[in-house]
Amino acid sequence: MKHLRVFVALMMATFVIWGCKEGNSSQQAGENDSLAAANAGDSTIYGKCGEGSMMHTLELIDDDGNVHHFMINMDDSSVVQGGMLTGDRMAVIRSIVYGDTMATTVINLTTLQGKWSSLAKSFQIEEGGKVKSNADAESNPWTTWKIYNGKLVLNTDTFTINELRADSLFLENKEGIFGFQRLK
Repeated sequence: MKHLRVFVALMMATFVIWGCKEGNSSQQAGENDSLAAANAGDSTIYGKCGEGSMMHTLELIDDDGNVHHFMINMDDSSVVQGGMLTGDRMAVIRSIVYGDTMATTVINLTTLQGKWSSLAKSFQIEEGGKVKSNADAESNPWTTWKIYNGKLVLNTDTFTINELRADSLFLENKEGIFGFQRLK
């Protein structure tokens, strides 16, 4: 009989602990749902790279001042595009892996901004979502940009950023891979 009471007490404690965890995840899911609705389905978290960022971790101070910590799989070189420099504006896509918050895509928006050129296009990505075309004869110049779910959207063209460095940018979509060089 005494063992039965201990068993029941342990089961009740387990349900209370499990219920608390479920309540927190439900509350967090509700907050994430509100954020997603406000951003019209964009799961990207925006903010500045914090001083606590290192090779395998990213500290992101979001636009509301909240501090997020993300683990980064450095075996996957495509996770971080444009580097991580304290104070730079970042866009992050996250996932939960074995209970840890992992950054699956990190785009340095400060590095992305600037003048880019290829044989076919010449443009400048500016803060605030504007793009200036540097080629007068261009038939379909890009005029706007944004990050949406970890992808770069230029007007209505959606690209995966394959590589972003201080001097080069490689974008990919269904049409192919496009390389750009930074202009000074």
